[in-house]
Amino acid sequence: MCGGMKAVHAEELPAALLPTISSFLPELRDLRRDLHAHPELSFQEIRTTDVVTQRLTAAGISWRPIPGCTGAIADLGAEQPAYRIALRADIDALPVRERTGLDWASTLPDVCHACGHDFHTAAVLGAGLVLAELEAELRARGIAVRLLFQPAEEVIPGGAHQVIGAHALEGVDSVFAVHCDPSIDVGQIGLRKGSLTAACDQVRVELTGKGGHTSRPHLTEDLTFALAKVVTDVPAALSRRLDPRAGAALVWGEVHAGKASNVIPSSGYATGTLRMLDATVWESVGPLLNEIVHDVVAPYNVSARLLRDRGVPPVVNVGAAIDLLEATVDAMGMQAVPTEQSLGGEDFSWFLSKVPGAMARLGTRTPGGRTYDLHQGDLIIDEDALRRGVELFTGVVFAGRLKPGAH
Repeated sequence: MCGGMKAVHAEELPAALLPTISSFLPELRDLRRDLHAHPELSFQEIRTTDVVTQRLTAAGISWRPIPGCTGAIADLGAEQPAYRIALRADIDALPVRERTGLDWASTLPDVCHACGHDFHTAAVLGAGLVLAELEAELRARGIAVRLLFQPAEEVIPGGAHQVIGAHALEGVDSVFAVHCDPSIDVGQIGLRKGSLTAACDQVRVELTGKGGHTSRPHLTEDLTFALAKVVTDVPAALSRRLDPRAGAALVWGEVHAGKASNVIPSSGYATGTLRMLDATVWESVGPLLNEIVHDVVAPYNVSARLLRDRGVPPVVNVGAAIDLLEATVDAMGMQAVPTEQSLGGEDFSWFLSKVPGAMARLGTRTPGGRTYDLHQGDLIIDEDALRRGVELFTGVVFAGRLKPGAH
């Protein structure tokens, strides 16, 4: 075990833990379905916040709003703790049309929980409700628990900054989160030490130039042609100017220029994401990307402007935190499986830049069933994963503690 952590055994967990989890599952299933049917986009999660905070209040769990923002921060357990652990849930949905046909499908035509954040929210809230029932045990062990219901994970910059700015990590010794993973089975938890996700930025290239008639391109600055070169040549050049071990990928999601087939426009743009596995390269890539963009468009005499919205660094899981999660998974009768680093971005990385901890991948695929993809409107998550999420969050609270300076 890394960081001096000792193995965790099931008998170290409170005897009432699993029965208490089971008692809340019907309510949590219904609550999750309600959240799923009423998704809200980033920084608009008003109803979601109300549902969560009303249930916290009913359970006697103190909470506070995030100033100027949606979401909430809740606390329970020891008042003067020897150890404080934070559990984070992201609560926003995506601008995606749902196509599941479920009875509790989204009631909004172009918004849905296509990333499983309704599960994350229900699992952290469920953990809070369970732990409130076992609060005497928390106090006896000197443990405090902070629940972070974070808005706006799906946009850049994400809501993690607002949560951190609300002093949510003050006095916190460790922080944990999960993300639904439809590529692994329910009952399995994907774990990885070190980098789990990639750095991710939003990139926009704006071009301006002299437009004109398509019959006379030689009298114009053929902006559409230049924009096409940006789309194809900038990613290619970047791949040759960076160490391939950086794992950089510049991919365009939107390209726009002009409104008529016989008119060369005077402006256009391409937007996309720049992702990379290496955080050091991510920190320094800006000037190089700007140079490449201007070099690519130079032969066409158009003007270029690069806008790069710095997004998130990679999620870097602390080794000792993964050891603790692995022991928790074993104690709870689940299965830990290795998982690879992905090019996905996740603003939980900002929490881990302040406090040691880890993110786990929560298996959501029905064993033997279809493998769905995240951010797609047909995503269906096996509801048994909700139990596993609550078990993981509550188990890691009692299973052990990260020592200062854990790595």
